[in-house]
Amino acid sequence: MPADAPVPEMADRAAACAERLRGADEVLLSSHIDADGLTSAGVAASALERAGIPFEVNFEKQLDEEAIAAIAATDYDTVLFTDFGSGQLDVIAPYEDAGDFTPVIADHHQPADADTEYHLNPLLFGIDGGSELSGAGAAYVLARALEGDGDNRDLARLAVVGAVGDMQDTDGELHGANAGLVEDGVAAGVLEEGTDLAVYGKQTRELPKLLEYASDVVIPGITNDRNGAVQFLNDLDIEVRDGDDWKRWVDLDAAERQTVASGLVQRAVRSGVPADRIDRLVGTSYTLLAEPEGTELRDASEFSTLLNATARYERADVGLAVCLGDRGEALTAARELLRNHRKNLSEGLQFVKNEGTTKEDHVQWFHADDRIRETIVGIVAGMSLGASGIDRSRPIIAFANESAEEVKVSARGTGHLVRDGLDLSVVMREASQAVGGDGGGHVVAAGATIPRGQEDEFIAECDRVVGEQLGDG
Repeated sequence: MPADAPVPEMADRAAACAERLRGADEVLLSSHIDADGLTSAGVAASALERAGIPFEVNFEKQLDEEAIAAIAATDYDTVLFTDFGSGQLDVIAPYEDAGDFTPVIADHHQPADADTEYHLNPLLFGIDGGSELSGAGAAYVLARALEGDGDNRDLARLAVVGAVGDMQDTDGELHGANAGLVEDGVAAGVLEEGTDLAVYGKQTRELPKLLEYASDVVIPGITNDRNGAVQFLNDLDIEVRDGDDWKRWVDLDAAERQTVASGLVQRAVRSGVPADRIDRLVGTSYTLLAEPEGTELRDASEFSTLLNATARYERADVGLAVCLGDRGEALTAARELLRNHRKNLSEGLQFVKNEGTTKEDHVQWFHADDRIRETIVGIVAGMSLGASGIDRSRPIIAFANESAEEVKVSARGTGHLVRDGLDLSVVMREASQAVGGDGGGHVVAAGATIPRGQEDEFIAECDRVVGEQLGDG
C-alpha cells in the first residue's frame, strides 16, 4: 500500500482486498448503474486492467436475491461489487459460505448485519459514506492499493465525478475523505479545483438557459423565467452574445463572469433572498483538464449527468466506455441518450408543474403512474423542488410504476432541510419497511420500492418520520 494512501483509515483493508484480487484467475466486476456506479466500475475496471487481472463486467439496476443467485451460478470464484454489495451481505453471505464465490466489496451504503473479510466501506472506518466518500471513492481507494501500471492517481477524476453525481457536494464542495481524492487528482494534473458560480451547465448551456434553470438559489425574475433571464443579461454592460448566438459561461472571460455573478447577487439582495442562500450562488467547481472546453466531460457535474443518461436507459455499457476513454462511438451514443434524457426530464417536469403536488403536514408528493419512467422520476422530483409553484420548504416524494406489483419511490430534499435534520435515507427505509417494501439511500436523496396499493400508508409514515426529524412531529 502506498505511504500516501488517499484515505489512511481504509489502507489496510484496501491492501487486503487488492491482494485477494491479485490472487484471482479472473474477476467478475458487478456494479450499480447510476453515475456513481458507472464511475466506480470505470475506476475498478481501469485498475484491474492495469494490474493485469482478467475481468468481465456486468451491471445491475438492483442487486437483489435473483441477481446474486445468477452471479453465484457463474464460474467466477471472485466477484468484485462496486457501489453496492454492503447492504446485500445478508443475501451474499450464504453463497460465500457455500463456496460459490468470494465477494470483494467496495461500497459506501449502509452494511447489512452479515459481514465478509474483503469489505471496503468508509462506514466501517468512521467515515460518512453519504457525504464524505462515494462508491467511486471506495473503488478509488482500492485502485490505489492495486497500483498496476502507474499509481492510478489519474483515476481520481472519475472518483470525483462519482461523488458529484452522488450529490456529495451539496454544501458547495466535496469534503471529508473526498477532499483527499480531489488533492490526488490535482497532483496528478487531471483535475482543477476552483471557485465559480454554483450553477449547472457552465460548459454547454447558453447563458439565458443557464440562469433560467439555475434553481438551487431562486432569484425572482430570473429563475424559471426565460424572458427575465434574457433581460437581465441584456442590461449588463458586457458582450454576452457572439453574433446572433448567446455565449456560454465558459466563453466569458474572468471580468465578464464577475460582472454576471455580481449582478445576480445584487438582484438576489434586492429581491429579499436570504443571505445564507445568496452565499450558495458561489461554490467549488471540479474541471477535468484532459477534456475539451465546452463539452459535457469538462465539468464533473455535467459529466455525471451524461453518465446518468446512459444507465437510466439500459445502456450502462455506453457509460462505462465513456469512463474508459471512448470518445468516438460511445460518446456519440451517450450524447444522443442525453438529448433524449433531457427531453424526458422536461416533459416530466411539465407534468409535475401541471399536476402540482399533494401537501401533507411535512412532505409533498405526486404519483406519475406510467407517465414518467421510474428510472428518472427521482431526477424529476429533484428538479421540481426548484420549479415555480412547488414548495421548497418540505421534501418531495415521487411515485412511478415499476411493475404490475411494485411502485418505485424517490425522495429529494434540499441542503437547507438537511441542515435542519432531514435524513431521507432513514425516512425511506422506515416507511418502506412499514408497508412491506425496502429502501434507503442518502440524507438528501433516497428511494424505495413498495407494493402497489400501499402508497397512502407509506406517505403517512413518511410524514410522521419527517415531522420528527424536523422537530415538528
